[in-house]
Amino acid sequence: MSLSELIRGWAEPGRVEWIGLRPARRLGVEVVDASTISADGLDGDRSRAGKRAVTLIQQEHLAAIGSYLGQGPVAPEILRRNLVVSGINLAALKGREVQVGEAVLRFTVICAPCSRIEEALGKGGYSAVRGHGGWCAEVVQPGRVRLGDAVQPVD
Repeated sequence: MSLSELIRGWAEPGRVEWIGLRPARRLGVEVVDASTISADGLDGDRSRAGKRAVTLIQQEHLAAIGSYLGQGPVAPEILRRNLVVSGINLAALKGREVQVGEAVLRFTVICAPCSRIEEALGKGGYSAVRGHGGWCAEVVQPGRVRLGDAVQPVD
């Protein structure tokens, strides 16, 4: 196989494990079972339109972040991403169109930790999240997303 074929490959679909809406800065995250992803992001979220409309993080990275802090997995509410996904490497999907439930997203840039992450996680929180903070995505096709929905590249 060529390198480009290897890069485009994936083993099996991922799965939506958690959905969170951030109604405003510094307000608590509302955990929901389903939401509609519109052109500007998840309905009820203070999303940023464009390349940062939806934020995603791998469930597997919650445990990694916690381990760097000497604790168990970090709760998704602390990191304030919209979707927690398991079973597929999100970094391998950068620049690709990805079906998430009924919606199609395009992963654009990493979600770097914000300057307030130490306030949420304590000393070393910023460094613990670096490289594990997830991805931002733009909306290609709006649609509904529910817990348990598949996450897979659009080939």
